Amino acid sequence: MENLALIANVQSFTVIAIGLMIGLAGVGAAIGVALVGAKFLEGAARQPESAAALQPKLFVIAGLVDAIFIISVAVGLFFATANPLLARLG
Repeated sequence: MENLALIANVQSFTVIAIGLMIGLAGVGAAIGVALVGAKFLEGAARQPESAAALQPKLFVIAGLVDAIFIISVAVGLFFATANPLLARLG
């Protein structure tokens, strides 16, 4: 019975960690994309002729920032489906 309580404890902490990980990564990605977009608009407003050169850089940086969130979701799904921490209990 003690082993069952230990497994439930590990799973509950894993769920909390997954929620925090995905939530904080989502907030960070949203703030990062917002800052990049704001700086792009600021740069395009100051020098409209450079907007065409800045736009591809905007999409590359926004994609890299969003990749952090996607990686966080993938790691969260890994821990949710195949938790390696439970193997230590057996």
